[in-house]
Amino acid sequence: MSTTTAQTIRDFLGHRSLALVGFSRSGRKFSNSVFRELTQKGYQVFPINPSAEQVGDVKVFKSLKDLPERVKAAIVMVPKSATPGVVREAAEAGIDSLWIQQGAESAEALQVCEEKNLSVVSGRCILMFAEPAIWLHRIHRGVLKLFGRLPK
Repeated sequence: MSTTTAQTIRDFLGHRSLALVGFSRSGRKFSNSVFRELTQKGYQVFPINPSAEQVGDVKVFKSLKDLPERVKAAIVMVPKSATPGVVREAAEAGIDSLWIQQGAESAEALQVCEEKNLSVVSGRCILMFAEPAIWLHRIHRGVLKLFGRLPK
């Protein structure tokens, strides 16, 4: 069960330096779009994929422990079966704020977040909330608001 609130979202987005676990080697997946959009919005994003060193002109890190500087927040975009392990690794790396992107969340991962006392946003698309949101994400957010489905 997610405990995502509007404040949890604001707190996460207040971190201007983020890790992105699950960056795609192809350069054409949604994780690559998230990287590009957040970078354009002024975030420093460290992409992580254990099977890549470089994707295009982007340096990729093998794990959270390999980052050149400490970050306090990470976006998780891996298969849901891998998410609990990523959550544990994040806690060990001193990360205390996670955004588990839609499709990556699982009951086990959320339980690990609770056990490790991590702040977590789950079941939401980060691009819908990272400002300035493009028109499509603003419309999606507006529809959720209209139907009372935005976090309060």
